[in-house]
Amino acid sequence: MYSTRLSSPPTPVVDVHTHVYFPRYAAELRARSSAPRILTRAGANGKPEERLLILDGEPGSGRPVGPQYWNREEKLEFMKRHHIHVSFVSSANPWLDFLPAERASTLAQALNNDLEEYCASSPEVDGFPGLRSLYGFGLLPLVPHVPISSVIQAIEHIKTLPHVSGVIMGTKGVGDGLDDEALEPVWKAIESAGLVVFVHPHYGVDGQAFGTKPNGHVLPLALGFPFETTIAITRLILAGVLDRLPNLRLLLAHSGGALSQLSSRIASCIAHDPVVAKRLEHDARYYLGRLYFDAVAYGPEELAFVSETIGRAESYSAAGGSYNADAGSTRMLFGTDHPFFPPLEASQKWQSVEDNMRAIRDVRSWNESAQADALGLNALRLFNLKY
Repeated sequence: MYSTRLSSPPTPVVDVHTHVYFPRYAAELRARSSAPRILTRAGANGKPEERLLILDGEPGSGRPVGPQYWNREEKLEFMKRHHIHVSFVSSANPWLDFLPAERASTLAQALNNDLEEYCASSPEVDGFPGLRSLYGFGLLPLVPHVPISSVIQAIEHIKTLPHVSGVIMGTKGVGDGLDDEALEPVWKAIESAGLVVFVHPHYGVDGQAFGTKPNGHVLPLALGFPFETTIAITRLILAGVLDRLPNLRLLLAHSGGALSQLSSRIASCIAHDPVVAKRLEHDARYYLGRLYFDAVAYGPEELAFVSETIGRAESYSAAGGSYNADAGSTRMLFGTDHPFFPPLEASQKWQSVEDNMRAIRDVRSWNESAQADALGLNALRLFNLKY
């Protein structure tokens, strides 16, 4: 088993899945009386405590929220504690989904400017000249009734921000999902701009399936979020978006949910359904080799499975191809999901982060070079950063 740490020369560790709520956004949430909102209530010690409620009916009246969500120094201290050199920061869900179109467009521009300042003024990375500590994924005003021209304007604005290298996107698009034909100009503009799309869930699946027993956030987060992503990307593939836009770069949160595990079943269902059997240029399994996956899966066996499905992707190309054992590790990227999943008790290091780092180092088929790729070098290549 490969479990040794990286040898010299050192390579950077890059976190592509880490979130922030800027003060401007937090103020928007505090002003609301329904989810999503930040509310104040008495904490366990009797003192006022702010809590983040992102969905109606969320267990436990949401979760505690504080400076770790918006204070840059806390983000940098977290990175230092876990030996993370660079973070690609994104606004956490629910982004702008709850706003009317005009307000969403105005706030997107302001928050993208906040993001550029947050990143541009971050410290340079010791030992890696030319790299800053922070870069970012911008926001698009993807809400119902928004003029698509406003979304295109936001993409053009993000292109001008030197430290913003992509956009984070939920699964609803402008209301009808990522396979909505209305998004075609958006996908084209993103591809043309060379931006990376970080696809992240928020709504999960029908909560009735989780029953009534008090299981906290476990079922919505462990199952609802990944299944939401799985459905959204399958719909995107079925719509032919990846056929029409071969240079569109998508990075999937939580290792793509269950997409890898279900990819052969998806392909079989397509092959046996006359509605879609001849729609795509390739077998559905081919498209997994076109995607990027964060490595927020917490276990080496799970990462290995995703890696294998990426490695076999070319063998399902219509033009013919073969299995590539090295391909998987080149499309998987370390992430932490900070500031979510903190330790339940005071601890210097976060178990969730340590688990993800250890998982990368313990994938049996990955040598030290593959580990270095997943821990940081893949991200630098994806975002065209050099040191």
